[in-house]
Amino acid sequence: MNEVQIENALNKFKELLIEQDSRNQKIKSTKDFKDFKSLDKIIIGVCGGDGIGPIITNEAANVLKFILKDDVDSGKVEFKYIDGLTIENRAKVMKAIPDDVMEELKACDVILKGPTTTPQQGDGLPNIESANVAMRKALDLFANVRPVKIPEENIDWTFFRENTEGAYAVGSKGVDVDGELAFDFVVTTTEGTERIAKLAYEYARNNKKDRVSIITKANIIKTTDGKFLNLCKNIAKDYPEITTDEWYIDITTAKLIDKKRRTDFKVFVLPNLYGDIITDEAAEFQGGVGTAGSANIGKKYAMFEAIHGSAPRMIKEGRGQYADPCSMLRAAVLLLSHIGKQEEADKLEKALDICMITEKKMVITGRDNGCTCEEFGKYVMETLKTLD
Repeated sequence: MNEVQIENALNKFKELLIEQDSRNQKIKSTKDFKDFKSLDKIIIGVCGGDGIGPIITNEAANVLKFILKDDVDSGKVEFKYIDGLTIENRAKVMKAIPDDVMEELKACDVILKGPTTTPQQGDGLPNIESANVAMRKALDLFANVRPVKIPEENIDWTFFRENTEGAYAVGSKGVDVDGELAFDFVVTTTEGTERIAKLAYEYARNNKKDRVSIITKANIIKTTDGKFLNLCKNIAKDYPEITTDEWYIDITTAKLIDKKRRTDFKVFVLPNLYGDIITDEAAEFQGGVGTAGSANIGKKYAMFEAIHGSAPRMIKEGRGQYADPCSMLRAAVLLLSHIGKQEEADKLEKALDICMITEKKMVITGRDNGCTCEEFGKYVMETLKTLD
């Protein structure tokens, strides 16, 4: 390593410091959540992404339009379809989200978003940031909320994953110093941590959950994880009726499969990377990532999505029509709840439980020995009719 290489690395880190300080000042300036009850019209953006994304997202939108028909007909709810988030389009303009697509997204109140392909080392695609990460940062969607429920096993977990910081906030901005030595970075701010902790504890209080578990690796990642842990513990003091415990991420992954211990968990609050990993593990308990949806919540915007990828292999093999829409339909439940349509959310959740768990007249296999995405969507809508 020579002096020029060291100086270049220091300059890149300086740029990163300035960028993250600016982000920190910006997030501190946004105070209140959007009040959906005050809106004359709620605009739901439908952004299909790529791969199987458009197929499953459009089917979830069809179900949403079915259950919100009265509001759509009266003009209280409008669906806005947004294209342009394919990997080909993003690679063409060398941006995680093209500028015109971002403007369309910002014109919506909530977004139903399909999976998007993220380039990785060696796949021949340009090194552009994940569209999910870029959207979360641009719209300040700081809370990723993922529920997992299996009543027969007494599992009722809700994960509050910090969404805009940690390793993912600067994951594409590491420094390869000299071809032999490379660095990536992790960022944690006071505002970023306190707001996710408050949201988790408020959820626990409002939903009568008696335990919040703080998940870190603070014994090893002492500065950033240590800060996250201590700030969360400080917020916990305002919620004395709730038991707070702390776990390291490695033992947490083990205890989720411990039948004696796992039912103790209720609400989790954790940094970005750990939340991404452990919610995939948790989703396996209710049938896999194809069955799980997630909410990405900010104070002004919110985005709802599946937790799985874009499955380009299914498209390449001509099996796209057999893609499983259940993850997007679960995300639709969260969307309905967020915009104040709790009765409709409960109804859709009940219909999905019937279609996916108890009745199962149609089964998605991802191949032609199962039903298509469209057929399953129609099955859900027919089931909704029986619940009127």
